[in-house]
Amino acid sequence: CRLAARARLSVVTEEKMAIYFDEEKKIFYLESGCVSYVMQISQFGFLTQLYYGKRIPREDVSYVEKLYDRGSEAVVFGAPSRRYSPNVITSEYPSYGKGDFRECAFIPRGADGARVFEGKVKGFEILQEKPTIPGMPSLYGGGETLVVTLEDEISKVQVDLYYSVYDELDAIARRAVIKNNADTPLVLDRAYSFSLDLPAGSYKVITQYGAHMRERTPEVTPLMHGIMSVDSKRGATSLHSSCFMALAAKDADEESGDVYGFNLIYSGSFRLTAEQSPYDMVRVLGGINDFDFSWKLLPGESFYTPEAAMVYSGKGLGAMSRTFHDLYRGYIINKRFVNAVRPIVINNWEATYFNFDIPKLCSIIDTVKDSGIDMFVLDDGWFGRRDSDRSSLGDWTVNKDKLKGDLSALIDYVHNAGMKFGLWFEPEMVSEDSDIYREHPDWAIKIPYRDAAPSRDQLVFDLTKPQVRDYVVKAVNSILSQYKIDYVKWDMNRNITEIYSDGLPADGQKEIMHRYILGVYEICERIINGHPDVFFEGCASGGGRFDAAMAYYFPQIWTSDDTDANERTRIQYGTSLCYPLSMMSCHVSICPNHGTARTTPFKTRGDIAHLGATGYELDTTQITPEELAQIRRQVTDYKAMQDLVLHGDLYRLDNPFTSNYFCEELVKKDKTECVVTCYRRLMEVNSAVKRVYLRGLDPDMKYRVEENGMVLSGAVLMNVGLIPEFGGGDFMTAVYHIKKAGN
Repeated sequence: CRLAARARLSVVTEEKMAIYFDEEKKIFYLESGCVSYVMQISQFGFLTQLYYGKRIPREDVSYVEKLYDRGSEAVVFGAPSRRYSPNVITSEYPSYGKGDFRECAFIPRGADGARVFEGKVKGFEILQEKPTIPGMPSLYGGGETLVVTLEDEISKVQVDLYYSVYDELDAIARRAVIKNNADTPLVLDRAYSFSLDLPAGSYKVITQYGAHMRERTPEVTPLMHGIMSVDSKRGATSLHSSCFMALAAKDADEESGDVYGFNLIYSGSFRLTAEQSPYDMVRVLGGINDFDFSWKLLPGESFYTPEAAMVYSGKGLGAMSRTFHDLYRGYIINKRFVNAVRPIVINNWEATYFNFDIPKLCSIIDTVKDSGIDMFVLDDGWFGRRDSDRSSLGDWTVNKDKLKGDLSALIDYVHNAGMKFGLWFEPEMVSEDSDIYREHPDWAIKIPYRDAAPSRDQLVFDLTKPQVRDYVVKAVNSILSQYKIDYVKWDMNRNITEIYSDGLPADGQKEIMHRYILGVYEICERIINGHPDVFFEGCASGGGRFDAAMAYYFPQIWTSDDTDANERTRIQYGTSLCYPLSMMSCHVSICPNHGTARTTPFKTRGDIAHLGATGYELDTTQITPEELAQIRRQVTDYKAMQDLVLHGDLYRLDNPFTSNYFCEELVKKDKTECVVTCYRRLMEVNSAVKRVYLRGLDPDMKYRVEENGMVLSGAVLMNVGLIPEFGGGDFMTAVYHIKKAGN
């Protein structure tokens, strides 16, 4: 399809346009990869949705806007008949109050309290370069961007709708900018990023729920009449819900069927909603959670919504995921490191927790310095009086007494061992038992006359305040400038309660959650871009803020505090629905596992951890010589496949939520190489012979399976399959390295 599209687009100048407007019919054609997105300026001046799906010719498809008399429904003022009801007309940015009783994207409140927006198309512009969003991460690069301006002639509220397309990807980026052109203040009670109306059909909704150490569990629910939504009210995308939603045809699966995927490029409280009306029309929309939200716009001011990425796949969930992966690897993950070989980390957290000094840490370094591990990361406990998680967050000064020396001595030891050095921070948090809190108790988010709900004995810095942001940046930058640090693990372990800031007026308190996230983005910009050679990894009590906006700063994110290999198969499978393996930080830990008390083979732990940015989380002075030898073999094996982790296409071959097996295949873009990792949870006596059917290979190419020497065509590997050899026992893996056979 893409080859054909490129051929067609090279024929005439008009066809080169990824965005085209038919002046006569008032129809916009947006063409992104193999996708068409078609809108029309209606006879009443509204922007309506006509089609979204597989690429179609630029023909007049306005006939699909078939309207019927819906009885007592409200009618567009001046319409020639009762068929023109706002409650059945498709709308690109629907609002409440003029007869559309479905979920809306926009609720403005004027100075007189009226909450109606009748946005008609005032004009449009096609930009050759995609603009950035002030103060927020967004997809960079790409193709053309369409900006359609809607305006309410009475309230003078203006909404600019942005649509960005990509030449080679079936993805479209959406967002909105709201401007107050009146001479009185305007309050936004809801300002979503996008809305999409789809035709009637049998859909299922795919969302992700979770909890600490059980993140991003897929859940599939038939779309019912009424409203289904997923949200976070925590000030973060959270451990408990993911800002991802997909609508799939009833019979869609991993390899076939229509799927519409939606992901917010945002890190704060969000809401995504799917609604099926009594007339079976379907609407999907979302953005910043409007629960406990409002935003005041003074005359002339603008509000920028976060960006949403939309992906269409006609070939099931697998193709949807691969498009998201390519989109984020190509256009959102930190440019400096997206294609860089990732550090192979040894982290001391599960090895020592808070009980360490430099001699203890040096003993760990000594055991692995010739193993191929190239990064030692000192986790929590190196600063202030931090001997537990009860104190010292915010006091970013080295505890030389605890370390039995300066941090520079440890760093020099690491560097002399041929490794790089990493350090843990939690910049957004402050302990009540800290010098900085005793000096500035008003720098924490809390209500002064109420006791704060306990959570890890820490509070959240009020990043809505510029002086607090300045302090955090100065404190962290001081350490990064003073010491030779190569890597930072940036943690965040508490959600926001007692939502109040004395730096905002009473009528501005509902702005705190969004202002806080804007503050996070600002300190990330100032710290991370201030140290462009330092590799930053994100973390949030595990995977509690695993989102595309964070990937703009952090090339990889700690996927979960659950390091048990069995549980990780589920967590990593769910995460891969939207995010590439290169974003997932995955470590081998000790057994019995500290979270589940389960024991899995050392080989299995390594094989599962290789399906991401790999590393180790254990005390290497306490493991066996055979396990140390396995680490060396695992590091060698990982380095041989790391290019596939960074750039390959992912095919999910077995679902660990519905099967005794988990299997993922990583295929090189040119189809000359793949790695297949198979996992069997429980050994079953006299069970069926397991076959694994590969995907994504060239059917006519010959491949050699390195583990057994067989030479087979891609057609055979995909249709006849492989029979994995697990051996006996539970929690076993089988890994196959498959390459194009020589002539």
